[in-house]
Amino acid sequence: MQNIEVIRRCSLLLVLSLCYVTAFGGIRLPGFFSSHMVLQQQAKVNFWGWDGANQPVMIVVSWQSDTICLRTDSNGIWSAGVETPVAGGPYQMIVIGVDSHVELTDVMIGEVLLCSGQSIMAWSSLSNHQEMLEELPNIQNSDIRLLNVTRRASATPQDDFWDSWQVADPRSAVGFSSIGYFAAKRLQDELKVPVGVINASWGGTAAEVWLPQQIVAGDTLLRELAAIQTASPDRPHLPGTLWNTMIHPLAGYPLAAVFWYQGESNVPTWHGYSHLFSELIRSWRTAWGSEIPFYFVQIAPFSYRHCGTSCAAFLREQQTKALSVAKTGMVVTTDLVSDIKDIHPEKKVAVANRLADLALGEIYGVLEGDYKSPVYDRSVIQGDKVIVSFKNVSRGLLIKGDTLNHIYIAGHDRQFYRADAKVEGNTLIVSAGEVRTPVAVRFGFTDVAMPNLFSTTGLPVSPFRTDDWPGETDSR
Repeated sequence: MQNIEVIRRCSLLLVLSLCYVTAFGGIRLPGFFSSHMVLQQQAKVNFWGWDGANQPVMIVVSWQSDTICLRTDSNGIWSAGVETPVAGGPYQMIVIGVDSHVELTDVMIGEVLLCSGQSIMAWSSLSNHQEMLEELPNIQNSDIRLLNVTRRASATPQDDFWDSWQVADPRSAVGFSSIGYFAAKRLQDELKVPVGVINASWGGTAAEVWLPQQIVAGDTLLRELAAIQTASPDRPHLPGTLWNTMIHPLAGYPLAAVFWYQGESNVPTWHGYSHLFSELIRSWRTAWGSEIPFYFVQIAPFSYRHCGTSCAAFLREQQTKALSVAKTGMVVTTDLVSDIKDIHPEKKVAVANRLADLALGEIYGVLEGDYKSPVYDRSVIQGDKVIVSFKNVSRGLLIKGDTLNHIYIAGHDRQFYRADAKVEGNTLIVSAGEVRTPVAVRFGFTDVAMPNLFSTTGLPVSPFRTDDWPGETDSR
């Protein structure tokens, strides 16, 4: 309670300071409307800021001949919908008030990404991420722009943060999300247009802090899950507190896609994650007024220890269920881990490329075929065998090695036995001598499993189970 009261007082001081500024005038923009920014191409940007109350404001943009004329309201707020052209630049934007003006230079038009989540997304050169440390000296691309959102929390929604856009170079990329940068690099290389990437992530955070507080408060299940999250000195835990400061200010800034990597902090409350994550996606899309494509990363194998041996497997299953939400895609990471005791796998470039490939295939139509990891579709029992079919596979499956690992089968007694499995085209045939009348199959369904079943394009098959039995089940 003491922490939340401090947040409220700080928010009140911020509101009072804004009132002072608007009362005495002077054009001011949110920090993310800055020189070097990237605006989404062929979109309507909600461009806004502050000046004195009831004052005339003019907006001049170099890509169009017409000047936008408007007035501030009684609170000194002005806003306009600015249409953007096809990708290109650099351009200039000038906002002119009665007694001041703001000029933005080196503005690019292209594709804008928002990357968010917990430390697995935030991981950077400052985390001693080797892939990024090796990349840093070579970063010099004026067609990639970075916006790193400062970590701060608030009990009330904010309209601004202090951070501004930077051209990608060895200095600006220090501390920036490795996944965010490498995803932008891949997209820029393929699309040949400017790419802006926003990093708004905070280590150790549960999903509840990233969606509006009223969504959690108005939902019985989400309220119960949020109550389980505990306070920590290095991260906020109250619902909505990071939505308010790190996401809400950006609403109206058009995006090509959101890349999301989070879930580790919700493993203990796995049973509600699909609903929680679906509500997060819905609330963000509502705030933007757009069905923004949402591409996310399934949590990697890791020995959690505090929650049985399958809590993370159930969380991954919940993430897979979120694929029922329109315009979503999931990256599977079971093949990218070298140490199950390290919650931060080193292979961030591969994760970034898989995220970018989802966008390249789904949004831009650059990729065709099996660019998504296969996920379980359905199963059919034929005698003592189970025939398993998958989505996202058209060119066949392959087992890397002599036999398939982490595959189990059970009968009506719910006792799982190590199974034999073989690939037939796009299907998997599963059986075991101990189970004459099979009922269920589980594949890679533990916290640490790193199975060896892939699409022929090299993407790992997502872990799955064909049953819906609750809790832990014995495997032999």
